[in-house]
Parts: sequence; C-alpha cells; structure tokens
Amino acid sequence: MTIRIDRRQFLMGSSALVAAGAAGVMPAWAQADSLRLTFWGGQARADRTYAVTDLYKAAKGTDIEGEFLAWNDYWPKLATQTAGGNAPDIIQMDYRYIVEYAKRNAIAPLDEFVGGVLDLSSFDEDQLEGGKVDGKLYGISLGANSVATLVNVSAFEEAGVEVPTNDWTLDDLMAIGEAFKSANIRGGMKAIQDGSYSEPMLDNWLRQRGKALYTAEGKLGFDEADAVEWYQLWAKLREAGVCVSAEDQALDTGPLESTMLVLGKAALMPSNSNQLVAFQAIVQDKLGMVGYPRIAPGVGGGHYRKPSMFFSVGGSSANKEAAADFLNFFISDAEAVKALGVERGIPCVAASRDIVAPTLDEQSQIALNFVSNLGDLLGPLPPPPPAAAGEVDSSLIRTLGQEVGFGAKTPEQAGAELVTGATEILNRAV
Repeated sequence: MTIRIDRRQFLMGSSALVAAGAAGVMPAWAQADSLRLTFWGGQARADRTYAVTDLYKAAKGTDIEGEFLAWNDYWPKLATQTAGGNAPDIIQMDYRYIVEYAKRNAIAPLDEFVGGVLDLSSFDEDQLEGGKVDGKLYGISLGANSVATLVNVSAFEEAGVEVPTNDWTLDDLMAIGEAFKSANIRGGMKAIQDGSYSEPMLDNWLRQRGKALYTAEGKLGFDEADAVEWYQLWAKLREAGVCVSAEDQALDTGPLESTMLVLGKAALMPSNSNQLVAFQAIVQDKLGMVGYPRIAPGVGGGHYRKPSMFFSVGGSSANKEAAADFLNFFISDAEAVKALGVERGIPCVAASRDIVAPTLDEQSQIALNFVSNLGDLLGPLPPPPPAAAGEVDSSLIRTLGQEVGFGAKTPEQAGAELVTGATEILNRAV
C-alpha cells in the first residue's frame, strides 16, 4: 500500500504508517521496492498526488512513501534530511532553489535517463530549459504557471465594485481600495493583502520597469532607488487602507488557511495561477483570477510562464532510475494526468494537455485560460535565481516588508538594507 504522511501525522511521528510500508511489495524491472516522495502543498494536492501513487503502485508494483508539508516547514525539513544524507528519492523542487540544490549535488542530473525511462520527446521546450542548471537537467516541470492575483468575486459583488481585468493598474488598485473602504463589507475587508514582502510581486514590478530581481550572472538586478520606491508604494497603500494592516498580515504564517484571502481580510491576493484550485477548495466565495496590476496603462511583460514546481531526484538516492521512471509516469500516464488536473499548473506534454482539458472543473478552466491568454503581460522566462535567492527572500524581503509595515523602519532604511544585505548574501554564496 502507499504510505501517506500529512503534516499533522508527520509531526506526530506516526509509526503505524511507517510499519505499513513493509506490506504489499511487488518486484518489477529496474524498480525499487519502495520510493520516498516529499512535496509541499495542502490536502487537495496531496489527494491528487496520492491518487497517482496508487496508480503507479497498481501498474509497477512499487510503493511510494509520500510525505507533504506546508511551504514554511518543507524547506527546513528537506535541508535537514539532505545534510544527513537521508533525502527522499523524489523531491518537489522550486525554481528558486533548483540551482542551489543542483550545485550542492543534493539533486541528481537526469540526462542519462532521457530517452530511456524518461520520455521527454514532446515536452515543452521552455519548461524543459527551466529545469536545467549549467546545461544539465535537474528538474522535470510539473506544470506551466504564472503569478496571478486571486480575486474574491463574491466580495467584489457584495461591495458593488467591478472586478478588475488584466488591464488594471496600480491607480486602479487605489480606486478599488477606496471603494472597498466606502462599502465597508465584512467588518472592514480591505482590497488587497500586503504585497510588500511578496518576492514574486516585487519581481513582477521590477520586470515591468525593465529590471529584474537577479541578472543572468546571479547579481542583484535593481538598485536602492528601486527598493525605496517599492516600500514607499506599499506604505502609501497601507496608510490609505487599501491593503491590510501589518497586524492582520502577521496572521499569515504560511499555510493557505492563514492567508488574508481565506481569513476574509482582503479580496485580492498575489498568488500563482495553479493555486486557484486549492484556494477554492477551502473558500466558499466564488474566486477568480487576473494578472498583477500594471505600473501604468499598457505596460506589460512582467509575467512569464514559470515551471510551477519540479520533481527532482535526490542526489543520495540509491534508486535514481526507478525514481525517474515514476516521474515519467507522473507526467504522461493518461490516468495520472486526469487525476492531477492542473493543480500544479498546465501540463507540459501536449498529449497530457489534450487528455486533461475536457476533464477540468470551472476553477481549473480559469487557470488554463489565464496562463494560455496572458497577452502582452507575458515576458521571457528569467534565468534561474542564484543559489542564495532563497536566503535573500526569507531573511530580507519578507523581514524588511514586515518591519516597514510595523513602523520599525522607513522605506528609505529598508530599501538601503535590502540592496546592501542582498549583495552581501549573493557575494558570500559565490
């Protein structure tokens, strides 16, 4: 049987599930008796993932010991396992961390399996390139994705405010915020969550200005003046009551359930297109999706079709070929594709898209249409973030946004510290 360990069970140290792994093992060619799989996400993703591991068990006879955690818990756990030489065979990997894990040999190159157990002959080329580091393939994209603004359509209707379109701007956001204040629905729901410490939102805002978070050489792609303006923008929105207060935003600790959208504190939330499915599963209001606000009318190019996440094979895995075989099954088996839908993004194999399209529910159709019709919002895929990008995000971008929100630092102080601190981190990591 397939072993499933959700976050709660993991924290409880469920021994019963571990013991179950000894049962039902069926040998198969080049297959391991069992493989360990780890991923971040919520219950909806877990249900879909485990449906596929059940299919794989039935088809190949290999058990998959699955484990999932919330984003904030996932990376410390994976780092500990990697340092201890006990990383899982199959690792869900993010675009921001793939360079770091590849350069530390924490994940394995997959090139030797391509054309063998791993058939990528019809895989989208841009998504394939996104999984490469120094020319070697380290991650199989599990879906094309884009940043997006999730919209509580029901709240907009209740407030009597028109839902924005992909043409909306930051000035429109200010007007929407004023309208929500006047409507005063649901105990003072604000227009949007505080995006000042959202790395993807900062990245999109910079790209619209012709800059970037990072250059292809792994250097900082913006300067202090950009950073100061970014914090000033959100300070203005915060003071105007357009975005939520710092106190409310602090309630967001990572899980979907603590976000401003789910808590009913804000009607708009920067997110990713593939997350609409998961949010709709836990929100009763009708949700929709638009792009991030433009910095001015007609300015586009801030979005890109990003690999939503990858599956990589652990560098210390003793079953790399078997793990690669599971990845091939995950992205191309017809029943697996149906089970997964677009929860992790739009499938990267053309035949898989054809299989899944007729099966999609309303929210998945919204995500599919959004990613397929970005229009002039779409820009080129940036290079993978440098190895220390994760530390810059967690130690600086998020922290400084909070400190400005609570008044501990001015936008000018935070802007200077972001550039100085990020530069030091990037230089140290070289």
